[in-house]
Amino acid sequence: MKGCVLSRKNASGFLAGFGRPVYFQKGMTKETRTDTSKVLIFAVFSRIVSLVLQAVCNLLIPDHEPDAFQPPRLCKPSKYDTVVEALFGGLSRWDAEHFLFIAEHGYVFEHNFAFFPLLPLSLRAVASSLYWPLGGWLNFRSCLLLSAVVINSVLFVLNTVTLFKLSRLVLQDRLLAYYSSLLYSITPANVFMVVAYSESLFAFLSFAAMLQLEKKRITLSCILFALATATRSNGIVSAGFLGYSQLQNCIQHLRVTRRNKNTSKLLPCVGISAWFFLLVLVGTVVILLPFGLFQYYGYKVFCNPTRRIEDLPLALIKLSNRKGYRLPDVSQELPAWCFYQWPLLYSYIQDVYWNVGFLRYYKLRQVPNFLLGLPIIVLGTQAAWRYFRTKPWFCLQLGLVRRDDMTDNTHNDGKIKANKLAQGFFSARVFVYLVHGTLLLMFGIFCMHVQVTTRFLASSSPILYWYCTQLLRDNEPLLNLESKEKQTPLSVKQQTHKRPGSFIICRLLWKVVPRNTLTELLVKWKQTNLVTKCILGYFVSYWVLGLLLHCNFLPWT
Repeated sequence: MKGCVLSRKNASGFLAGFGRPVYFQKGMTKETRTDTSKVLIFAVFSRIVSLVLQAVCNLLIPDHEPDAFQPPRLCKPSKYDTVVEALFGGLSRWDAEHFLFIAEHGYVFEHNFAFFPLLPLSLRAVASSLYWPLGGWLNFRSCLLLSAVVINSVLFVLNTVTLFKLSRLVLQDRLLAYYSSLLYSITPANVFMVVAYSESLFAFLSFAAMLQLEKKRITLSCILFALATATRSNGIVSAGFLGYSQLQNCIQHLRVTRRNKNTSKLLPCVGISAWFFLLVLVGTVVILLPFGLFQYYGYKVFCNPTRRIEDLPLALIKLSNRKGYRLPDVSQELPAWCFYQWPLLYSYIQDVYWNVGFLRYYKLRQVPNFLLGLPIIVLGTQAAWRYFRTKPWFCLQLGLVRRDDMTDNTHNDGKIKANKLAQGFFSARVFVYLVHGTLLLMFGIFCMHVQVTTRFLASSSPILYWYCTQLLRDNEPLLNLESKEKQTPLSVKQQTHKRPGSFIICRLLWKVVPRNTLTELLVKWKQTNLVTKCILGYFVSYWVLGLLLHCNFLPWT
């Protein structure tokens, strides 16, 4: 991640320096330092529990035999490789096999190009560093598995604090930001943040880019968005953040000129508008460039092949013949997509290999998968509707009106003062994030495998965490997010005096589990209202079930 840091000055508060912890900066309030510490501790705790639980599930539950990509192992494992596989083998299921295979062998098969290169490159870089001292005991595959643990765990922990900082700037509410970060630690897409998938890397780069854009660091933001595009294809949508922010800046300059009624400033204003347009154009090219380069690389590999199939290991050739996987070969006919008007390999793979397309997933046998994606669909749709109902005129004007003009808003059938809407989920700054999240949600509902929408949205947008926090604030009597947090953790004795048999167990748990408001709500489960039970039940159940099922090759989101 060193390449993301331009300088100590530009990277202040991001990944700067080693003297002071990067997330404990000078000028932080005591409350912010405390919240950041709790967020970090809870994120580390969630990673440890996730890794332990997946190992236990992988050992106790027999693996399902799916019709999935399972390449042969070309190196004979040692006894130490067997230990690594037993502890972390659950991290290599389903699409994780593609990322690990690409990191080890490169892009060999045609359908490998559905997976973008930044994570495999990162895995290989870290694994090479591990292989240098551990090569005598572990093969390279085991080092790749260990590198996946390191990369995803570190990035997830960093991202909780990145989300906290982003939420502070956008929501303008310290406690809402704090609770959003705690919810992120038990995200419904948790299993995909643990296994060798690109969700953790993409979420970290996307949220970090959003944070830098909020701080007006456009160059760093574009670089981070470009890296996100090199991680997942939906990173190209992030160009909209840059365009929207610069459109707001341009309109603000035009409004100032009009207010001054100074005709001598009209010509400079045209120049400023042209500058903003050029800035958006260059930034968009930077963000989209990784996608274009990757598609060009795929075109060169298959449409201008330079190697023969005999150059590959025999085991991979046999796998290709058995499964029908296409290999680049100068002696074979070129694929049909090479002759398309727009020869995009990624689109071809999604169409042919995964059957992704408009309404293609709408079949009766897919009803269980629709039910898996239903919670995130309901939450995302409700978030968009409530925001529009609260600020209808603001939304119709695409959020381009002045933020201090929002005085005619209603919420819960009652009038709310403008300063109330300047903070929290219904603030003006949330609009662009809500549009981004809603577009991703609509695309997931109509054009993707619907169950994938959970991890698709949870790793791309902070809206899920912001809206769920807003729901807790509006409906949970045990929370008072409008004032400073004064509650202290419940004592074990208070919670267990009616059930003496569980006293020792609860004391042991309280010694291990970090104490924060989220864990207190889980302890006070019976006292919480229905909305809180639904939100926390959704997050925790998907958090646990994902580890139980996915790590044993059982279908999940």
